[in-house]
Amino acid sequence: MFFDRPDSGERAVLVHLNLASESEREDPREFEELVLSAGGDPVAFVMGSRDTPHSRTFVGKGKLEEIAEEVRLHEAEIVMFNHVLSPSQERNLEEVLCCRVLDRTGLILDIFAQRARSREGQLQVELAQLEHISSRLVRGWTHLERQKGGIGLRGPGETQLETDRRLLRARIKSISGRLQKVTKQRDQGRRARRRAEIPTVSLVGYTNAGKSTLFNRMTDADVYAADQLFATLDPTLRRLELDNIGPVVLADTVGFIAHLPHKLVEAFKATLEETRSADLLLQVVDCASEDREENMFQVQEVLSEIGAHETPQLLVYNKLDLLEQPARIDRDENGKPTRVWVSAKSGEGIELLLEAIVELLGQDMVSQELHLAPAQGRLRAALYQLGAVEAEQHGDDGIAHLSVRMPRSDWNRLVASEYASSGQKI
Repeated sequence: MFFDRPDSGERAVLVHLNLASESEREDPREFEELVLSAGGDPVAFVMGSRDTPHSRTFVGKGKLEEIAEEVRLHEAEIVMFNHVLSPSQERNLEEVLCCRVLDRTGLILDIFAQRARSREGQLQVELAQLEHISSRLVRGWTHLERQKGGIGLRGPGETQLETDRRLLRARIKSISGRLQKVTKQRDQGRRARRRAEIPTVSLVGYTNAGKSTLFNRMTDADVYAADQLFATLDPTLRRLELDNIGPVVLADTVGFIAHLPHKLVEAFKATLEETRSADLLLQVVDCASEDREENMFQVQEVLSEIGAHETPQLLVYNKLDLLEQPARIDRDENGKPTRVWVSAKSGEGIELLLEAIVELLGQDMVSQELHLAPAQGRLRAALYQLGAVEAEQHGDDGIAHLSVRMPRSDWNRLVASEYASSGQKI
């Protein structure tokens, strides 16, 4: 069976089962938020419990009849499952319910398709969608699975289904090639930043934790921010000037969610690479959420999957305006910042956050007192060009006394350059 897709406002029946075989259960409340974010209109929520999913229809016979009754009662256009369904289960359910059926993965892919703005983001979503539906083509072309004979219909012996699969493979290959070019371009940009010794700070966190609002507050940008799941999809980079550090690249990235579909992780490798190659991760947490700890765990799961779990992190407890607590920096036993409480909405605590970032990025900084003779004017000019001079005094003998602070990499390069040109150490 094949169903055309309406424009928006589809009446949806939601289905959630508590399965004894599931070690980590999905959240029904989050599922409803996902449906609303996709533009669906939930008209009924069917819940139940089973030991294991039914092999043909995922739900049992009685629950299937209950779902069908809700579909008829509300004239629903789609049934959405808060689980991952197999292609055959989707097909069998549609035959019984006589409407479209969508699982959790398909729902998230649909939201991503709506949110993608850049050409790169659209390609990444299309790739994930094509790979998802490649095994579901039979559902739409059951009437064209056989070859047809007769005058004008004899030929290569390829069914419509085989033709679609071949075209699908060609499209996937084409998109993958274009995304590889995007990956190379991003790699070039990252290499250029590393050569210029510009650190990258990446915002990560559960979806709707307030990353884009915080990004806008820190950089005076106008990135789209809304109180909905996956409001941000395309990555955004902005330059940020920090005291004693200099320029820093701040990256706003796509939000994570529990059991993020693996196809999305694969398709968004070029985007998520910004997270893996960052010098510091700011894990933004909705501190007012009841599921705060579970959401933090899910973020760590995704970071592990993309190989970014060993990157230094700073927890940013956002939405402080919803709690009666002051902005503050929490530190470990060594005095190192571990958590900052802020409100991106009101701006409270942003200065403390910038202070903590400077401390963490500036751990490998060099502070020196230099005494430069008049003949070392070139070295003095280089120090000022790097923005490393904090104070300067001149003695009666013409000696310049400088207090300097700079990244160790800049210091080592300066020392090597001075030794190569004059044969003297600083």
